[in-house]
Amino acid sequence: MPELSSHSIEVAETLIGGARFLVILVAARLLAEGMVRLKLPTILGELIAGLIVGISGFHWIVPPETQAALSQSFSALLGGMADVPASAISELYAESFPSVQAVATLGLFALLFLTGLESDLDELVAVGGKATSVAVAGVVLPFALGTAGLMALFHVDLIPAVFAGASMTATSIAITASVFGELKMLRSSEGQIVLGAAVLDDILGIVILAVVVSLASGGSLEIGPIIKLVLAAVVFVLAAIGLSRTAAPLFDKVIENLKATGEIVVASFVVLSICAFTATAIGLEAALGAFAAGLILSKSKHRHAIEQQIKPVVALFATIFFVLIGTGMDLSVINPLDPANREGLVIAAFLLVVAIAGKVAAGWLYPSKEPTKRLVVGLGMMPRGEVGLIFLGLGTQAKLLTPALEAAILLMVIGTTFLAPLLLRVVLSDQGGDDNEGDSPALEAV
Repeated sequence: MPELSSHSIEVAETLIGGARFLVILVAARLLAEGMVRLKLPTILGELIAGLIVGISGFHWIVPPETQAALSQSFSALLGGMADVPASAISELYAESFPSVQAVATLGLFALLFLTGLESDLDELVAVGGKATSVAVAGVVLPFALGTAGLMALFHVDLIPAVFAGASMTATSIAITASVFGELKMLRSSEGQIVLGAAVLDDILGIVILAVVVSLASGGSLEIGPIIKLVLAAVVFVLAAIGLSRTAAPLFDKVIENLKATGEIVVASFVVLSICAFTATAIGLEAALGAFAAGLILSKSKHRHAIEQQIKPVVALFATIFFVLIGTGMDLSVINPLDPANREGLVIAAFLLVVAIAGKVAAGWLYPSKEPTKRLVVGLGMMPRGEVGLIFLGLGTQAKLLTPALEAAILLMVIGTTFLAPLLLRVVLSDQGGDDNEGDSPALEAV
């Protein structure tokens, strides 16, 4: 990057930040409004907005790891306004990109916090056995079928096949919670089963990821750390449920003694931060800590007030999170006219079928005497979303995957992420599911 004055750099970074958020929010809002009019979940509009402005569209918002250049016109415009060469814009953009990722992460944590807050703990505990059955089946079936199928049908080596199989075990709790909340199904029996199973999938996904990474790196596979990780995750979630009875009243007393403006939302984010820190410190995902924080405060008598103040944060920042997922999806891999894509497309078709069938089948593999919408449960477990992209990113970084397998996993993630909201809407409309919750609070802000 040529030598630039600190003032020019500051101006350029400010313009880049402002333009970035302007593009994200305007594109997301326009597409979300379109989805509402089509009676589809707004998350689809946000994902499509990401595709349009990301590496599959205009290259206005691109993750640095894609190494894709910003559009020349976009760079020239910002460079002219900041009085810096257009060539410097891409570098400054990449350097400042972590800031938007931090905002998106805040949106993810706020969404998961709200999900935990709006969960019916009694119902969540009541469906614990069903959720466990769904989670285990939803992990074992796609993992086993995917790994075995890739080795038998496509002659993929063991480690890449295991990694691809592992990528299909995940369930994006953020996308699932968003869709069920918007469809007013979050507190239904099906919603609670899916929510509990998605949390367990996160736990199992952490374990599988640790095992796969160990195998890929040639390290020794020790059972002790795996058992420790599983126990830590289980104890963490159970502790959150238990603390909802004791810590929530303490939280209420603290709130009642605070007088400064914004005491509820600030105190709520303090609890969120503590739980996220604790989860990370014991080797779990911070996102699981955010969900646990919501569970803890779900028994607070200020719950309604917390919901009302958190929802605008979710509406703003979770939008950025979902748009960024879309920006990282490269649809050029689905071009069948490119001979280099054809092997990946065939493998992708196989993975997509297995990914859908494995999760949908899990919806039928739990005991229940009451009539439940098992197809809704299966479809709710289907989206891989950001979790699948994380698996893909790790596999790419470790150079475990061929280009064809990388493309196939990406298409599987894209397919399940987009199809789940559409199919859920169709199924629930046919079954009259939109009225399942009456006037219960949902994630209406998303």
